[in-house]
Amino acid sequence: MRAPAPDLLAAIVAATRTRVRAAQDAESLDALLERSSARAPRGRDFAAALARPQRLNIIAECKRRSPSRGVLRAAYDPEAIATAYSAAGAAAISVLTEPGFFDGSLSHLAAIRQVVDTPLLRKDFIVDEYQIAEAVAAGADAILLIVSALDDATLIHLHGAAKQRGLAVLVEAHSEDEVSRALDAGATIVGINNRNLRTLGVDVDLSERIAARLPRHVTAVCESGLRTHADLRRFAALGYRAFLIGERCMTAPDPGAALRELLAEPAA
Repeated sequence: MRAPAPDLLAAIVAATRTRVRAAQDAESLDALLERSSARAPRGRDFAAALARPQRLNIIAECKRRSPSRGVLRAAYDPEAIATAYSAAGAAAISVLTEPGFFDGSLSHLAAIRQVVDTPLLRKDFIVDEYQIAEAVAAGADAILLIVSALDDATLIHLHGAAKQRGLAVLVEAHSEDEVSRALDAGATIVGINNRNLRTLGVDVDLSERIAARLPRHVTAVCESGLRTHADLRRFAALGYRAFLIGERCMTAPDPGAALRELLAEPAA
């Protein structure tokens, strides 16, 4: 009998909990809150940027590595990439901060904050309120909460805690049931991730099947597997207001040019 496939999401969440405990040992939550108190996240700007009408609003992603494809960019310069994204018209920039599986770091987010005014999303596996304070301290305007990584009580608590700090919250779902859980938690920005985080398989049609479950008052974000301008137009027609693009740009010779190409109308 074939052994069951490893649950990647469970492995990442377990590693994240260990890392958070170590961070708390090095700096208490009270000390971190004090350090981040001068920061004023622009959560409203992030939400507004994703909801701009009659536009293809792209959250362009900075990440060096992914578990599915390995190293995406050996010469990884997050500040230069983010600057290029901003100049190319990104609505927001997502920064991977998970170190073990994505080679990310909070220092990348903090460095990017120094060079761009574009709203920033801390993309990580948030499981503890401590990480919300970290996000604020590093200069984030929004965080990601993954429904499948959290029970309902924790999802509701973290969503409320982030909003209280002025952060916007992108709540990520992978099924109709998870969309319902996201909405019950108060989510107003809901991402549909076409990538299964447990198996890493991608099903781009998932966003089409779930589109009808997303209320009009919610800003819907389509994530993963999007490669062309036509892909963006397809899902915009279904009601998606924003699109999270990572590997398509990160594997291109010039990430900023790749973003411009995605945004541009194809020649007739």
